[in-house]
Amino acid sequence: MSEVKYWVGFNLIPGIGRARLGRLLEHFGDLEKAWHADPAELKSAGLDSRSVQAIAARRPKIQLDAEMEKLERYRVKALIQNDPSFPQRLKEIYDTPPVLYVRGSLIPEDEWSLAVVGTRRVTMYGREVTERLVTDLARNKITIVSGLARGIDSIAHRAALASGGRTIAVFACGLDMVYPAENQKLAQEIMEHGALVSDYPLGTKPKAENFPRRNRIMSGLSLGVLVTEAM
Repeated sequence: MSEVKYWVGFNLIPGIGRARLGRLLEHFGDLEKAWHADPAELKSAGLDSRSVQAIAARRPKIQLDAEMEKLERYRVKALIQNDPSFPQRLKEIYDTPPVLYVRGSLIPEDEWSLAVVGTRRVTMYGREVTERLVTDLARNKITIVSGLARGIDSIAHRAALASGGRTIAVFACGLDMVYPAENQKLAQEIMEHGALVSDYPLGTKPKAENFPRRNRIMSGLSLGVLVTEAM
């Protein structure tokens, strides 16, 4: 879909999120026309001056075809909401991501998913409980969603894989990097038996403020959230 590159382009501009993209779509009909609009036209679509300035400053520096080639190089799919592969449940949250980046595969069966999360400073109790619960869930065809962090997250992903199940890791950074770096091998295994997903563009570093926003994706993908140990 040629329109995807314009969604990817706007997603690279700070401050242009779901609400402002909605205004652009309502006014222009599609994002290709919005991408080529001049500042006056953008203002007439209902964007504030700061957003118009951000677009005017950032847009000339973005090479859309090069961005799409970069995604292809990293084997990342950019899903927008009218893509059949975009998770249905994620469309229902308040702050739906305009673009969902995916490495690996999302399948219809992933609608049966549960987020499993917890402390990074895991105890033996937390490890045992997480492994037992996730093993049972994965064997019953429940996809395990977590955040690839140290501790409970990593244990949950590994238990799902060891049980022959599917698992999805939600990143708080671009999918061209793995955080923490020690989970590089685990991320590769997840990609082969599930997916790595993020609403952050390639090149986005894992800043502290990204993690709380990342959590809405985890919960939005899942039927529920299981906290196996918290500190």
